[in-house]
Amino acid sequence: MTFASNRAVRSVALDATLWDEPTTGIGLYTRELASALLAQGVTVERLGAQRSGERPRRMQSRTAWALAELPDVLLASTAQLFHAVNNFNLPLRRMPGKRMVLTVHDVIPDLFPRTVSVPYRWQFRLWLTRSLKVADRVICVSRCTRADLLRRFEVDAERVHVVPNGVDHLDRLPPLDATSARYLDSLALPEAFVLYAGSLDARKNVGLVLDALVELRRRGRNVPLVLAGQSWFGSGEVERRIGRLRADGFDLRPLGYLEPALFYAVMRRATVFVFPSLYEGFGLPPLEAMKLGVPCVVSNAGSLPEVVGDAAVQVPPDDALRFAREVERLWTQKEARAQLSEAGRKRAAGFTWAKTAERTIAVYREALR
Repeated sequence: MTFASNRAVRSVALDATLWDEPTTGIGLYTRELASALLAQGVTVERLGAQRSGERPRRMQSRTAWALAELPDVLLASTAQLFHAVNNFNLPLRRMPGKRMVLTVHDVIPDLFPRTVSVPYRWQFRLWLTRSLKVADRVICVSRCTRADLLRRFEVDAERVHVVPNGVDHLDRLPPLDATSARYLDSLALPEAFVLYAGSLDARKNVGLVLDALVELRRRGRNVPLVLAGQSWFGSGEVERRIGRLRADGFDLRPLGYLEPALFYAVMRRATVFVFPSLYEGFGLPPLEAMKLGVPCVVSNAGSLPEVVGDAAVQVPPDDALRFAREVERLWTQKEARAQLSEAGRKRAAGFTWAKTAERTIAVYREALR
């Protein structure tokens, strides 16, 4: 799509409530989409960031700001439409003269209710239900998310479009500063290791990787595992098991949350990347690993098969023995790693934020009609 064809979409008010927060998938999506829209000639007005953008919310909570302040902010805005990117953050009523677009990344609180708190589960379901009635168009980041949304919520299928994420933000990574480089060296990471990246909650299914490591040690292989990601709701059981396995001599290295440049530096060094999740609305971490040439073993659940295609090894999320065998194969066979690395790079090259912006603008144009 060229700039000339985008003239009907002049300006967009964007939900920026996660703009200044520690990087999450939705925060990354917000920033990369905004940048790509600007490159397509669309003016972006960032609303609700904590301190950035045109209308920061300051110390107010995201929920309180969206419910109490956002409607008046939108009435004063000259933007043609408002794009809520955080699953449900649309106003509870339509705004005169404004079109509404909503991005739904997943419906995890509805599919896996025990992975979130009870208050958040109800907030998610009630606010999403209302947002779907207010939205002129809905964007889902995968066919999987679209199918789950249509199955579990009342919404006109013709208004729901699939627009995948990009991954070429990795082409613009800043170099490590001196402090980060020294910290990375201080980690003394092994020459070869398996990397898991993500939170430690039950949905991420980290226990499958731990089961696989136990099986590998039974076979005589002590494979180091590095875990990069923050604790989350329900992480306690996995964290306690990690502690027990470390006490038994397993080489497990939980690093917690890492700033993006440092995290990707760790990812580049990994021998194998593993992602055993029970469900993902998109599943960006394995695509990032593929972009960096790291061979991946993932579960065949949720949207992951749709995203990784045949460029990553797929294993059922309850088959620890097969997971162990596939990790062992890649761990021991350099040629297999090289083939998967090349396939991953080629696959990831098709996911760009420019394409995301082009398809998003097409949805905007439909909403404006």
